[in-house]
Amino acid sequence: MPTGARSYPRLVAPRLREALADTPAVLIHGPRQAGKTTLARLVGEPKGYRYLSFDDEAVLAAARRDPVGFVAGLPARTILDEVQRAPEIFTSLKAAIDARRSSGRFILTGSANVLLVPRLAESLAGRMGLLRLHPLSQCELDGRQPRIIDALFAGRFKTRVFERLGSGLVSLIVAGGYPAALERQVATRRAAWYLDYVETQVQRDVRDLSRIHSLDALPRLLAVAARHTASLINVADLASPFQLTRQTIHDYVTLLERVFLLERLPAWHTNQLSRLVKRPKLHMGDTGVACALLGVDRKALEADQTLFGSLLETFVVQELRRQASGRAQRVEFFHFRDRDDFEVDIVLEQGHAGLVGVEVKAAASVSDGDLRGLRKLRDAAGQRFTAGVVLYDGTATIPFGDDLYAVPLRALWEGP
Repeated sequence: MPTGARSYPRLVAPRLREALADTPAVLIHGPRQAGKTTLARLVGEPKGYRYLSFDDEAVLAAARRDPVGFVAGLPARTILDEVQRAPEIFTSLKAAIDARRSSGRFILTGSANVLLVPRLAESLAGRMGLLRLHPLSQCELDGRQPRIIDALFAGRFKTRVFERLGSGLVSLIVAGGYPAALERQVATRRAAWYLDYVETQVQRDVRDLSRIHSLDALPRLLAVAARHTASLINVADLASPFQLTRQTIHDYVTLLERVFLLERLPAWHTNQLSRLVKRPKLHMGDTGVACALLGVDRKALEADQTLFGSLLETFVVQELRRQASGRAQRVEFFHFRDRDDFEVDIVLEQGHAGLVGVEVKAAASVSDGDLRGLRKLRDAAGQRFTAGVVLYDGTATIPFGDDLYAVPLRALWEGP
């Protein structure tokens, strides 16, 4: 078990324990170094699970040489780490589960998004619980239980005074959420960790997923994507610095999505509106990675307000995603935009429970015009709309009437 590093309470830990009680296999997937192994071992080893990692070349070779025999020889309860490196065993795992269908047999971890790798997803369909582990949320870093999403779907925000984040908000964006990076107290050393991390991801996990020849282009493409974070996806803009086809760039973006370095935010739509923009937005998976790739420190980010605004939007998207990962009820994420330039940065939808809109603003004040996109979304969603908020770096929660509020950014993790 890893020692020496600080252990943070993870929001998905209760969901992992619940899933192991009624599901044969549970896969924790997310980026490398997000804490998947630590979580699996903390939950599993006290219950007698044995740990094996496919990053161990001897273990990987044994599994590839004889997947049937490898799975047959596993202990009754086993943690299998980095399973995307050994796709050969998934058929054997499926057979083993079907032969003896008992709960909690396997905890699997993977650094590739199985939802984007069909051969992995299909092998254990109906037999496997799926949990997404993100880098650390601000709630986890502060040891708080998240409350903002509950408040959004309840449509209730109390008047409350907060202290402004100011330059502290810039520091949070630059720091990112990877545990190993945050252990480094010096900002330049954190940035160096992130750059090494991207290189390792490209050389190991991307190479495992696809035998592409231009691996050196991927870190540069990721840096271009970091400059375009929180923008509508435009493959032509991403391709312009490279002598590569648009299709190649599209394929590379998909690969970077598979290892959680990039994420698409789909457009919310309804049949009631015909002038909606349906292109997804592109977001970096972590703002610390983005800043390191762009060579931007706290001082430089403060000076570039355009980039700060984009990275702040990505920071809020990722904080909400990270908090939502610990919820029993699934939350879907979208953005909203129409051809008349009405837009909402983030739309959250929870089945029939309702729909909410979140607009992100870096300023310390909010005007009535900042809510125009939320009003358009409210009218389109009708009775399903429960609340719309403008998150801003101000000091007070302010009601604007008709389920619309201005809410300080600090409330994201301190609670509304």
